[in-house]
Amino acid sequence: MIDDVIAFHAQPVEDYVRARHASLKTYGAKNPEIFARIAEELAQRVVAAPELSERQLRRIVYG
Repeated sequence: MIDDVIAFHAQPVEDYVRARHASLKTYGAKNPEIFARIAEELAQRVVAAPELSERQLRRIVYG
């Protein structure tokens, strides 16, 4: 269980963004809402990620 928490926080930003986008999309959220929420979540992580624009988040997800 502790290993799961450590692994979650050690996850690279790109992996987190892709996984979180897929998860929120599954529940019917739209991209503008998803990218705003992900940006907010990244800022609140234990080790905050650099501030990413919506365009940068889109590039992570869609390449």
